[in-house]
Amino acid sequence: MNRLSDSSSLYLRQHADNPVDWHPWDDDALELARGEDRPVLLSIGYSACHWCHVMAHESFGDPATAELMNSLFVNIKVDREERPDLDKVYQLSHQLLTGRGGGWPLTVFLEPHDLGAFFAGTYFPPQARHGLPAFRDLLCKVREWFDANRGAVTAQNRNLQQTIQATQEAGPDPGSADAGLVDQAYAQLQARHDPHHGGFGGAPKFPQAPLLGLAASLARMDSDFAGDARRMLDASLAAMAVSGLRDHLDGGFFRYSVDAAWTIPHFEKMLYDNAQLLPLYAEAARRSGDDLLRATADGIAGWLLTEMKQPAGGFAASIDADADGQEGGYHVWDREAVRSVLEADQFEAFARDFGLDQAPNFEGRHWHLQRANGSVSGHEAALERLRAARCKRVAPATDSKILTAWNALCIDGLARAGAALNRPEWLEAAVETLEFLRRTAWREHQLYAVIYAGEARVPGYLDDHAFLLQATLSVLQQRWQDDLLPFARALADRLLSEFAHADGGFYFTASSQPVPVARLRLLQDDATPNGNAVAAMALQSLAHLDARHDYAEAARKALNCGAAELARYPLAHASQLTALNHQLRPFAQVIIGGADEHEKHAWHALAARFDRVNCYVVPAGARALPGAAGRELEAQAVAATVCLGMRCLPTVTRPEALEQALREA
Repeated sequence: MNRLSDSSSLYLRQHADNPVDWHPWDDDALELARGEDRPVLLSIGYSACHWCHVMAHESFGDPATAELMNSLFVNIKVDREERPDLDKVYQLSHQLLTGRGGGWPLTVFLEPHDLGAFFAGTYFPPQARHGLPAFRDLLCKVREWFDANRGAVTAQNRNLQQTIQATQEAGPDPGSADAGLVDQAYAQLQARHDPHHGGFGGAPKFPQAPLLGLAASLARMDSDFAGDARRMLDASLAAMAVSGLRDHLDGGFFRYSVDAAWTIPHFEKMLYDNAQLLPLYAEAARRSGDDLLRATADGIAGWLLTEMKQPAGGFAASIDADADGQEGGYHVWDREAVRSVLEADQFEAFARDFGLDQAPNFEGRHWHLQRANGSVSGHEAALERLRAARCKRVAPATDSKILTAWNALCIDGLARAGAALNRPEWLEAAVETLEFLRRTAWREHQLYAVIYAGEARVPGYLDDHAFLLQATLSVLQQRWQDDLLPFARALADRLLSEFAHADGGFYFTASSQPVPVARLRLLQDDATPNGNAVAAMALQSLAHLDARHDYAEAARKALNCGAAELARYPLAHASQLTALNHQLRPFAQVIIGGADEHEKHAWHALAARFDRVNCYVVPAGARALPGAAGRELEAQAVAATVCLGMRCLPTVTRPEALEQALREA
């Protein structure tokens, strides 16, 4: 038994019975490495990761391999979902050392004193294959080289640290973010769009929600390419909805597909993917009236609320790719197994529409379900029978830890989707989850990143603060609560005081958090939107709502700090470009106030008919009023102020005047 059994991380607990002397990342482990002058073997992964399970089975569970690891290294296991700060530092180190991107499991060897990475890789097999060395051979060679080259290790680590530090401490960007970058991004998005299968790029193919979000932002512009952006977005959403990327039995989306046609997924399901896809489907369904998009939004929300919602509150982080030792074993079918569950007349139609009348599409022996003819609906009774039959199988593990950042994405998604499709139960779930996070993750004006067994752990990162601020504003638009505006201000103030970079933008870690190697300011997206971009959008929205020029200036600096990088790699910064588009073409903002609650909500419905509008209904007697506009509206029966950025039109007191103001805006 090693030191992982009491961890809040399911991933670490999955390794608690390894013969490896694993340590969590803490002072005791680092002091042991320094005291014994032994290099650190750092292994980073997450609980739903298939290849993490493979390496655990092949190497970490093998006594001979464990004996080598224990004798040569201090072994530290890290959950990348709980410690994204460590993952980001060492993924960047891997990229600089190897010249290629990393992934999970990430295997990094560290000098024990400066904690710099001197060798890095990802998965290593037990025997040499596919150009990769055998893991046990690698362990011996790394330690031999380390012992014989301490001076070179120190020099290399110093250079690596200086390189990373230089990228983070660059001075103010001489350029500025402007509309030309948005136009350039559209051209690249169009070039990368897959016209046959939807989505962007080839295999392996990810949903890339930030890119879809950029397409949605471009589709709402008054421009020549808005229509084309809308077609790319809708085609991608429709293609994913009928494909193998979606679980047609429970409605959730898998993390990615191994092929360009979305046929076979990597079977883990992540909260963050589904949280981001939900509002994209719902808002596209509202705009287009498309039944497939609406049904897909219903499916995602249903999966979130039935499979991921936790009894005590919040949403679980992920569901594993593997079940009963097999990747995808829970999800794939044999034709005869399907036939045995369905009625004869059901089976023939189902087989035709879900590809069972074709050759097996999974490992040449099984079928993974997808709607082969792109059908929108039907087969509900058959799907229900299959769902009941599947529940009798050994289910994949659910990682039930609550991650603040991912739950904030879910709050935002449920609130926006609920508004788009008039689903009050989705909004209610968003409100409940926000209240849960405020009770558990927000303690004495400190935000925490992880909730496990009701306990808040790990100080919050940039993403936790930025995503939760955005989610709070989304809820506030749908249901004004007196304590939410002060909470939003508190989150914004922490962003400025604890995370702001002097030259613009935000560090990933707070000023009070110790980090190895270097404190990072990151501008590129990964599977989730970049925290700098979300912070900029949220601060800009709060600035307009609350007439706060300091928030607006912080948002402007955050968008300008990476203008040169945006110009070089636009699609790697999709969220930053979406935020820039919002800054250049701000949404109209409506604040409705007064004493007549019924009439105010009628005005809210009127404002909701317009696109690109943020609308807030302030109840009579509210204590926390937004900016000067809120105070002006308080004395009226019903009145509204329409603003564009920090410029507000005269207050209106008739619904037709509000409609005219919105048309002008």
